[in-house]
Amino acid sequence: MLLISKEKFLEEHNKLSPSNLQATLTLLDRFREEKKPLMKDSDWCLDKYRIPFISWLTAMQKDPNKKEKLSKKKEIYRNYPETHYEG
Repeated sequence: MLLISKEKFLEEHNKLSPSNLQATLTLLDRFREEKKPLMKDSDWCLDKYRIPFISWLTAMQKDPNKKEKLSKKKEIYRNYPETHYEG
């Protein structure tokens, strides 16, 4: 089991994958966040994590609502009270 950096994992994964399964560092971060029990180490292992990552990515592509939730952070707009300065 060869442990590699996240960047190297991304490079190797994209080299081996068709265009519809290409990944980004953001996707890898979200995968790690959702799969915390699987991702105990800080390093990545191509043999151990690539198949679960592809399964996760494929499932995400089948559910457009989930993909949208993952790809965009919800923007929060707050109404702050107006402040009028008299000077």
